[in-house]
Amino acid sequence: MISVQRDDFDHCEQYQALKEEADGDGAVVTFTGLVRDFNVQGSVSGIHIEHYPGMTEKSLMRICSEARKRWQLGQIRVIHRVGTIGPQEQIVFVGVTSKHRKSAFEACEFIIDYLKTSAPLWKQEGTSEGMKWVASKSSDQEAMDRWANTTNQS
Repeated sequence: MISVQRDDFDHCEQYQALKEEADGDGAVVTFTGLVRDFNVQGSVSGIHIEHYPGMTEKSLMRICSEARKRWQLGQIRVIHRVGTIGPQEQIVFVGVTSKHRKSAFEACEFIIDYLKTSAPLWKQEGTSEGMKWVASKSSDQEAMDRWANTTNQS
């Protein structure tokens, strides 16, 4: 399941759905990202995320498809919120099931790393100087480079 939405999501409901659909898988790994109230320049009052409807969902499906090529996975759920989101609110959920924990952990990390750099989502942060567009970080590119140099894991 892939969803790009304005509304918040219930992490527990998403985990439960993964668990119920796991079909005998032995691992469920989830990641929930929160809006930070700080950045390197100081405090952040919230964020605003824009996206390209249709293209964003297709991009997320491609990322999940690539994860399936690399690992034996059961279920995948990705939710990304758009619009205005306040500090400490949930912004993204990634959940995967697999027969083994290593595959589930690696696939979850892969999906969030690719989502941060490849999905057509644009973020602004609210700062003391107003809204500022957020550029990609070198650490995000380093994560992508690591996956580019890694082949099928499990």
